[in-house]
Amino acid sequence: MKKVELVDAIAKKAGLTKADAARSLDATLEAISKALVKGDRVPLVGFGTFAVAKRDARTARNPRTGETIKIPARRAVTFKVGTALKNKVN
Repeated sequence: MKKVELVDAIAKKAGLTKADAARSLDATLEAISKALVKGDRVPLVGFGTFAVAKRDARTARNPRTGETIKIPARRAVTFKVGTALKNKVN
């Protein structure tokens, strides 16, 4: 599903215009992004939880050249699926 299709589905389900639905979706995504940048968890009950995890620095190997490269430590976004969503999918 593309973003345009998601906006259409939100507009129909919530009885909003497509423009209002698009603004709502953009505001939601921006709020989630800002919370993750601060390091907060974002639990959406029944859907899942967005969080930030620390990845340690490590050494890897380029499979093409065999050269060893260093990968720096970083933060990564994780998502854990909620039980209700998992049950709907299965």
